[in-house]
Amino acid sequence: MDWQTQITEAADRIAGHIVETPVMRSDAFGPQIELKLEQAQHTGSFKTRGAFNTLLASDVPPAGVVAASGGNHGAAVAYAAQRLGHRARIFVPEIAGPAKIALIERTGAELTVVPGEYANALELAQREASESGAMQVHAYDAALTVAGQGTVMREWEAQGLDADTILIAVGGGGLIAGALAWLGDRRKVIAVEPMTASALHAARNAGEPVDVAVSGVAANALGARRIGDICFDLATAAGTETVLVSDGAIIEAQQALWQAHRQLVEPAGAAALAALISGAYQPAPDERLAVLVCGGNIAPDPEFG
Repeated sequence: MDWQTQITEAADRIAGHIVETPVMRSDAFGPQIELKLEQAQHTGSFKTRGAFNTLLASDVPPAGVVAASGGNHGAAVAYAAQRLGHRARIFVPEIAGPAKIALIERTGAELTVVPGEYANALELAQREASESGAMQVHAYDAALTVAGQGTVMREWEAQGLDADTILIAVGGGGLIAGALAWLGDRRKVIAVEPMTASALHAARNAGEPVDVAVSGVAANALGARRIGDICFDLATAAGTETVLVSDGAIIEAQQALWQAHRQLVEPAGAAALAALISGAYQPAPDERLAVLVCGGNIAPDPEFG
């Protein structure tokens, strides 16, 4: 697939529907790094890009759209459907949390909260799409979704990205797949996963996507049971390095972002920075670094003070 063309077309397609998110430099966490604050996107995450690209590029049936999500994708699809005039039914696991559930409810979408984890919500969403004729919008393993997410990296380069290496959190793999698809071999991309939800790491070790157990503080955003095939293929071709971070490191990175720059992000949004703060990723002395902050859907917590 010609990913460069697909991502360029996606960027043109979704222009006017998304926010060009800000970037900043910081030396608050050790070596100077570049940050892209994608939590400033509509609905609080990069997911809105893939949602709009999918809906705008598709012939949406009268039955509307269906999506399964840990929360962020569901909110993005619900928002895009609302703006474009489509019916939306969203299935989320109970671990999605109150902030993400409330966000979806505010769009007016039909919301079903499912016991269990993302995989359980996906099963019900697939059944609903089959029975109703609605179009399913996959959270990460679909070409239109990946192309939409790839617009993050295209936009960042246009904003003057000067890094050798970009650290990106991974759940099902849509965001990092989009980055790899756009960048090719121009820059190094590091995949960061929680120790308790490491689908890409497990797949790279097994030589194919495999099911993993999912838990931990970032499970409602990075809790895919199996990495997407598109991500696996792109990461394998690129030889993408995976690093694992603890829940404690993720929470520390959340607090550091708030204390240093008053950026309130969810655990998934802090996971990539956690790899640097914790030492899970050890850069070379002269390595220019960038961190993608991917989501901010969390209720404010006074402990961040």
